[in-house]
Amino acid sequence: MPIQVQCCGLLLMLILMFLYKKQKTIKLRTEKAFMKAFVMTIISVFADILSCVVISFKDNLPVFLVNTVCKLYLVTLLGQSFFALLYICTDLYTDKDSYRRKMMGYGVFALATAAAIMALPIFIYSDAEEGVLYSYGPSAYVTYIFAFITFFIMVMKMIREKGKLSASKRMSVLMWLGVWMIAALLQLMFPKLLLVGFAGVLGIMVLYIVLENPGNNIDRQTGLFNHGAFLQYTKQLYDFHTPFAALAVVLDRSSFSTMRTDVEKEVIAEAANYLSSIPNVYVFKNTGTEILMIFPEKEKAREIVAAVRERFETGWSKNRGIMVNPCWIYISDSSLAEDAEDLLYLIRYVKQNSSEAVENSFIEVSGEFAAKLRKEKEMEKLIADALKYDRLEVWYQPIFSTKQRRFTSAEALVRIRNEDGLLIPPGSFIEIAERNGSILQVGEAVFRKVCRFISENPLDKYGIRYIEVNLSMVQCAYNRLAEDYIAVMKEYGINSDLINLEITESASTSAKKVLLDNMKELMDYGVNFSLDDFGTGQSNLDYIADMPVEIVKFDKGMTNAYFESRKTKYIMDAATNMIKGMNLKIVSEGIETEEQYKVMKEMGINYIQGYYFSKPLPEQEFLEFMEKENKGKTYSQRQ
Repeated sequence: MPIQVQCCGLLLMLILMFLYKKQKTIKLRTEKAFMKAFVMTIISVFADILSCVVISFKDNLPVFLVNTVCKLYLVTLLGQSFFALLYICTDLYTDKDSYRRKMMGYGVFALATAAAIMALPIFIYSDAEEGVLYSYGPSAYVTYIFAFITFFIMVMKMIREKGKLSASKRMSVLMWLGVWMIAALLQLMFPKLLLVGFAGVLGIMVLYIVLENPGNNIDRQTGLFNHGAFLQYTKQLYDFHTPFAALAVVLDRSSFSTMRTDVEKEVIAEAANYLSSIPNVYVFKNTGTEILMIFPEKEKAREIVAAVRERFETGWSKNRGIMVNPCWIYISDSSLAEDAEDLLYLIRYVKQNSSEAVENSFIEVSGEFAAKLRKEKEMEKLIADALKYDRLEVWYQPIFSTKQRRFTSAEALVRIRNEDGLLIPPGSFIEIAERNGSILQVGEAVFRKVCRFISENPLDKYGIRYIEVNLSMVQCAYNRLAEDYIAVMKEYGINSDLINLEITESASTSAKKVLLDNMKELMDYGVNFSLDDFGTGQSNLDYIADMPVEIVKFDKGMTNAYFESRKTKYIMDAATNMIKGMNLKIVSEGIETEEQYKVMKEMGINYIQGYYFSKPLPEQEFLEFMEKENKGKTYSQRQ
């Protein structure tokens, strides 16, 4: 019976080998390590069958031959353990030198064990009537000891380095090892069972089905390698510092908008077949209609890219009558990105932020562009850490009332303090936070801090009538802005008239309906609004009239231009008169000199904000400033 079981196992292995070889692979290190374990399992099952045969005919064969065959079978079991360890270590050790040192050490141990197996005695048991035959003795026990030690090493490594292995891989490897070790234990206790060889086959089948089936790396629509395969392959290249070039072929959906579905599939299939036929190039289907090409021989990449672009220009389908004009994003040096995810981020960043990223354009990513991206990613992390570890700070810049001749309000301005204690100004991170969506969290955190500040300090004691808080474009387009902000004000128990929210021109034009709905709800609750940065967007007075604001703020750039340009002076004078005619108040930002202050005051500007009076101050310094500057001055209601 045992030999029939092993023959079935050998047949299964050969079928799996045939299926594996019929599929294309991307030559991952794990694939190579799996194939070594696969081949060793086949050899082991064959050796098991051969040992059964020689034991059956031991009476007609030399004892030395029978013992040698049985010992060689044990050596193949040792080999299975060693290659299982090698398979795991390919993921755990991404440094070539570390990997080689570790495997050399395990290899020496395995060779020493193999020598011991061949040197130690082995005994044969055979009962023809019962159909039972097996080998045992010191040689077999050494094999079991090595297998158990290897199993222990692998489990410990997977526990210590679990972050380097996916959950599915850990589970599959544990199933493989578990089946194999349970069979080994049973065979050690009950030698007649002979389960080890077939258990090795079952373990390899588990790995093949769950992890190492090449079909898992293939996109079924195009036949190209898929996104998961791209991440695995490029991770391997980066882990071993292997230089390469990359090309993203971004097919705009508009290219297919007029095609029938069957024609679109035909064109995509034809293009995929052409690209996958290029030698020494790996082609991957990424998300949507994006194709990624990796050139391991980077010195030949530019020539191949030129040929691919030329082929796309000749058209597709039967008569070459269908044109597809992609955007080409070429990365000639893989070192411009730090890893596989960073490479995808770089490509995505180019698509979203390059003015050239349009249909039928060719963009070669430069080191300058990559450096800009890296800086942005660092800033994204800084923003995330600031939110996580409460490193956002709110500073306050006093605003002077020309009529009351004292400071009556302040603008809340966000800062980030990095882990070294250095302050990062908003101009360095607000735009990035708007792009990645974290501005909603930043905005709410700032608003909470302002509300807390108001709740903890009696503003009327310092002559402060309200605090201005900026809203970004993203916040203005956020449907639940009013709901969330009202909830925060209620949470801190502050009066709504102590808050003045600043919107920008660009914000009010991008999502006007949502903004107006939010403004109405907040104004019904008692909040007032200012129009910030007037003069930087699409300024028109009709639009100011449409917005329910109380205050219009002249941008610093516009204020400075007033003193430098005659045309701007006339425009600003006219705008001032018309805004005042609408019964709106005006704040002039960026006032830095006494001359600027006097001119703005003579123009009838209501409020002055700028370094002439004070730079933005942290909470305590701001309160001290207000107490000192407003001391003894009387004030009336908001003006």
